[in-house]
Amino acid sequence: MTSYHAPMGGLPPQTRLMTGRAVFTEAYAFIPRGVFSDIVTSALPGWSQTKLWMIARPMTGFSETFSQYVMEVAPGGGSDAPEPEAGAQSVLFVTHGEVWLSLDGQEHELGPGGYAYIPAGCRWRLHNGSHEPARFHWVRKLYEPAPGVAPPAAFVTNEREIAPMAMPDTGGRWATTRFVDPADLAHDMHVNIVTFQPGGLIPFEETHVMEHGLFVLEGKAVYKLNRDWVEVEAGDFMWLRAYCPQACYAAGPGPFRYLLYKDVNRHAKLRGPGAFGR
Repeated sequence: MTSYHAPMGGLPPQTRLMTGRAVFTEAYAFIPRGVFSDIVTSALPGWSQTKLWMIARPMTGFSETFSQYVMEVAPGGGSDAPEPEAGAQSVLFVTHGEVWLSLDGQEHELGPGGYAYIPAGCRWRLHNGSHEPARFHWVRKLYEPAPGVAPPAAFVTNEREIAPMAMPDTGGRWATTRFVDPADLAHDMHVNIVTFQPGGLIPFEETHVMEHGLFVLEGKAVYKLNRDWVEVEAGDFMWLRAYCPQACYAAGPGPFRYLLYKDVNRHAKLRGPGAFGR
């Protein structure tokens, strides 16, 4: 049975050493699980009985395409107007508890492993009707239309319903659960789950234009981030700007798995922030 790490909040005791693994560099940020305390949570307008950890947000000169929240909604909490930005698309991934999700009038119940893609302009509501807190990831990105390409439709699924696709010549030690067909150009972002079996690895330093958010759902590994090898475990978050070199070696006794965001399938912007055009 697959398990997903979800932060429990609270505050560390006064006796704990404050030295930890958190770091923010010119190429990546690393937010370890111990940082997910109540003192760094936020609230959102329009949401009731809800707190969140905002672990990624657009920042000029760093990572500019997406935001990512770790949400916790108490029983009876939720929102009838969750998204204030008309151009924003969303992905929700449930790690604990259950949520009731309404998409353009269609009702869905999502438990652990539940995944929803919500296109820009879709009317949606979310509530926790159970007796325990619900925890989920919320990834947001402004949708970039493409000439001649119709925008994608909403869908709801569960990780258990999708067979992971093994990377070539890896013997299944490195596989990706893809919620969207990579050949579907309607989508300008992918939010997938990457799984490494013990001994699996990324055998080269990936260096590419895509920005990344990687939340470790399960297991442990050592991860190459720019110049540094970092030991990571369930509950840690890695936030990579474009072209940050990365590699991985799954060194734990069980599977190493993370939720991965990346921007895809669009031209580089030649005008606007960070570009030369006017």
